[in-house]
Amino acid sequence: MAKKVTNIDVKDTTVRTIKHEGEDFVCITDIARQKNSGDPNGVIANWMRNRNTIEFLGIWEQLFNPSFNPLEFEGFRKEAGLNAFTMSPSRWIEATNAKGLVAMAGRYGGTYARTDIAFEFASWISVEFKLYLVKEFQRLKEEEQKLIGWSVKRELSKLNYRIHTDAIKQNIVPEEIDAYHKSLIYAEEADVLNVAMFGMTAKEWRDANPDKKGNIRDYATINELICLSNMENLNAVFINDGMPQTERLVKLNQVAIQQMKVLEESENRKYLK
Repeated sequence: MAKKVTNIDVKDTTVRTIKHEGEDFVCITDIARQKNSGDPNGVIANWMRNRNTIEFLGIWEQLFNPSFNPLEFEGFRKEAGLNAFTMSPSRWIEATNAKGLVAMAGRYGGTYARTDIAFEFASWISVEFKLYLVKEFQRLKEEEQKLIGWSVKRELSKLNYRIHTDAIKQNIVPEEIDAYHKSLIYAEEADVLNVAMFGMTAKEWRDANPDKKGNIRDYATINELICLSNMENLNAVFINDGMPQTERLVKLNQVAIQQMKVLEESENRKYLK
């Protein structure tokens, strides 16, 4: 079962979200507390007694779950709405092999539903609550995408850094130099990129930001990391071609200015759409 739970706050209610088998699920037990904080499971059971609910869940499963049992679904659909009809998430899951609902026990206990099912349930509870839930869930996904984008760009920067250091090792570092002086050469070449991109060396940044942890690149924007990644490749090519450091610095700075302008213009056009 999924391990990581993320909370979102919706109208003073904490609603848990979870990743299960690679998909987003929202805790409808938490949503049900909006209607009855003392018996949220009873609220879910009442919702699932409804014929419209059974039809919605069955159609959803037929669309997205090839292992769904349609025969059991047809039986439930005929009984739904009758006074004697009862339904629970666990019964629905076991009888139909449903994938849209997950009943969890223990630390993350509750009934979780795929997002479109959870939004349907929230609408049954309160249209207003559903709208706030959708808004907060979208905000959560946007934040996740930013973190994913940052991680990808950071890893890309690390990969290109290896290309950069290999070029330095093969073309600049003398074979018999000691480890300390090798590190000075690598740091100096790294600062070529730092000066070209940020206008300062790593030490100058640390001196100007004594309260910050990490280094200058840890605080770079995604656009700056994209540009740095490209510059590391270019600097490796320049080094292999024997270009002097001062000339490389000028060219890299020109590249940084031009590429940052393109990236920022592209981002602005996206926001204007």
